[in-house]
Amino acid sequence: MMNNLFSIFDPSTNLFNLSLNWVSTFAGILFIPLSFWLIPNRHYIMWNFISNKLNIEFKTLLGPNGFKGSTFIFISLFFFILFNNFLGLFPYIFTSTSHLNISLSISLTLWLSFMIYGWINNTQNMFIHMIPQGTPTILMPFMVLIETISNIIRPGTLAVRLTANMIAGHLLLTLLSSTGINMPNYLIIFLIIIQILLMILESAVAIIQAYVISVLSTLYSSEVN
Repeated sequence: MMNNLFSIFDPSTNLFNLSLNWVSTFAGILFIPLSFWLIPNRHYIMWNFISNKLNIEFKTLLGPNGFKGSTFIFISLFFFILFNNFLGLFPYIFTSTSHLNISLSISLTLWLSFMIYGWINNTQNMFIHMIPQGTPTILMPFMVLIETISNIIRPGTLAVRLTANMIAGHLLLTLLSSTGINMPNYLIIFLIIIQILLMILESAVAIIQAYVISVLSTLYSSEVN
């Protein structure tokens, strides 16, 4: 029996005091090698097509100053989040991206890397970003303060955006499924249709959130070059 609605996001399944729910985070590794060891198939072609499209787009976002090969970091990030989001749609599989442990670790690590690199190598450029072009002299201290705060909260907003979107859909599906017990038979059909539509929406959200996190991380990276 579920005492707390949010207990579906609590990684409490364990064996020998090991939290097994977090194993789902690395389940994507089981699918990836198949593309490289089997003859080229549809899965391999689709994987390459998506990777090439993302590579072209991330190169455009990074601009001419971006390092060669740096787009692969963000492509890997996209696929990592995508795998974890999708695995969470299957029954009895823990959604690791619905926890701030994972999402904040990813966003904070990337943000700190960008900030350390930017302030060490492009200090003048980082100061320029603090004051937008055309700002009156009297407003410059306030703009620096606002830009500093908006920069500091970036990893938090990235993490909360991913976590909140994954939690919201799962909570809605859980609430609907828990009400089906007391429903008459003729309404259960409508409930099933609604849940199927919500699952389609959740599948779209899983892709969109992975894309959004990758694109925003790329944009943050482009600012420090």
